[in-house]
Amino acid sequence: MQFDKIKTIFKNSRITRNPFLLFLPFLLLYTGFVSLLHSNTLWGDEIRHYISAQDLLNGFYSPAPPNISLETGPGYPLLILPFLKFHLPLICIKLLNAVFQYLSIIFLFKALLHVVSFRTALIFCLFWGSYFNHLDFIAFLYAESLSIFLTSLLLFFIIKAFNKNELRNTRKYFYLAGITLGYLALTKVIFGYIIIFMLICTGLLWIISRRSANYGRVAYILLIAFATTSPYLIYTYQLTGRIFYWGTSGGNNLYWMSNPVKGEYGDWLPTPKSDSILLISEAIETETKSIVTIKNNSKKNYARGMADSIRLHHQKDFEIINSYKGVEKDDAYKSIMISNIKSHPGKFMINWISNVGRILFNYPYSYTYQKPTTLLRLPHNGIIVILMICCLIPTLVHWRKIIFPIRFMLFFILIYLGASSLGSAETRMFTVVVPMLLFWIAFIIRKSITIKIKEW
Repeated sequence: MQFDKIKTIFKNSRITRNPFLLFLPFLLLYTGFVSLLHSNTLWGDEIRHYISAQDLLNGFYSPAPPNISLETGPGYPLLILPFLKFHLPLICIKLLNAVFQYLSIIFLFKALLHVVSFRTALIFCLFWGSYFNHLDFIAFLYAESLSIFLTSLLLFFIIKAFNKNELRNTRKYFYLAGITLGYLALTKVIFGYIIIFMLICTGLLWIISRRSANYGRVAYILLIAFATTSPYLIYTYQLTGRIFYWGTSGGNNLYWMSNPVKGEYGDWLPTPKSDSILLISEAIETETKSIVTIKNNSKKNYARGMADSIRLHHQKDFEIINSYKGVEKDDAYKSIMISNIKSHPGKFMINWISNVGRILFNYPYSYTYQKPTTLLRLPHNGIIVILMICCLIPTLVHWRKIIFPIRFMLFFILIYLGASSLGSAETRMFTVVVPMLLFWIAFIIRKSITIKIKEW
């Protein structure tokens, strides 16, 4: 009785009725985490995002042909542009990651309350808040936290848009969902290809089954998303002369996934250039206006002999690849990738299996020392994978009874993870859609699975 009383007080208190207050400890935790690990040294993708934002300040996003460089979408550089414009400290940008992670919990919670109880929503959001993998890049100038926030926000808007109890108020959520999805595509360009693919599939389904208004609504969201990305696509068309060209980094990832070399598992490796290894970037410190410094931070993670092995097995390929620039260089990567797959289809399948392992558990990597931190990924992702398997059968059996937003999101997740598995990927690709997976799992457990523990 005392426990029930405490539970009632907790549920009805002012703090628990306001998710912004309820999950405030996570914001403090993330802020402390960023503050503790912050550094004015940029490495890896941080350099690329920073320089892209500087280029935008200078009135362009990519150098002119033939030196076209579209290695990342403009979503994140656009976000950090004002911070660079006013020369704010680098930590201000990184603290945004803490805010984005915190907001992702809140919007997941708000979405869950539409389909499960307060207690279930709280449990799943506590799980998400403590999810280790989304802390990987929270203290860095990476687009991961923004992408995670956009995914949670998209989830919330889709649930509101298809809410049968609020049909009169749903129109604005269609616009908001479309804009959010479009900005997600500008941040992670793989979602741009998914928008186009889903738009084609949804259009065909709507033609076949016109009685289903849901297909028309999804097409509406996807069209708004596509319209959101259209200024960028117009810009890339003017640069490249190619329709729906999202970036020049795809070929590089596809090349490494087709890697036929024994002992290399399809993960991205630093690129050979002449007699040395180009590990990160040749960015010049003056380009950063002395606000930050550039650091080559990759070498320490790789085992001895990696550089020699890459020179031995890939130098000839890169002598060809580096003779091109921009779009032609991307094409050269893809041409060799196709040749590798045709010549070594079995090795490609082994790389694909390894890639799935990296997406789920960040393992295995070529020439990489084992680290105890890998064990930290197993509990959370292991639980999610087991729950996904358990929820798959009820989902297939009761497919028509499952609310349409979840069916839409499962299709969305399936295409995204399937596409990600074909290029060199990491666990951060999986982390982006975990909020949607948790929403699906919570719904299925609520509807189909009952767990009872016998008393001894």
